[in-house]
Amino acid sequence: MAILKEDLQAVKKDIKALEKKLDNLLKAHEPMPKAKKVTKKKAAKKAKVVKKAPAKKKAPAKKKVSAKKASGKKAPAKKAVTPKKDTQATATDKILKIVKRSKKGVDVPTLKKKTGFDDKKVRNIVFRASKEGKIKKSGRGIYVGA
Repeated sequence: MAILKEDLQAVKKDIKALEKKLDNLLKAHEPMPKAKKVTKKKAAKKAKVVKKAPAKKKAPAKKKVSAKKASGKKAPAKKAVTPKKDTQATATDKILKIVKRSKKGVDVPTLKKKTGFDDKKVRNIVFRASKEGKIKKSGRGIYVGA
């Protein structure tokens, strides 16, 4: 039992020594405190306080009318020209293309065969497209382009 107490005390000393080392390392790598940001308003207030001169009565300032307000029109903004990127057709685009190509209409199993998508994906796309008005039902399970 006495040996365990001695070992425990040695471990406690080691822990305290490690904590001191850790504190020293943290203090050494602690970032410098950031300087306070001085905004234009604060700088102006400080300048006013420093430059305080005897108060003089000023004439009221005249309002300036800018040329833009006088004419009432702004110059049109220039748009940056971006080159078109090659984009891959989405699953919805693929299904809509097949449906719109068919004159008599297409059913879900045919769409599955032509696209290779699973049943749920095809049915969800068909449902969404019919809600958006992109395709219509021509009969039970038959869809045609709108």
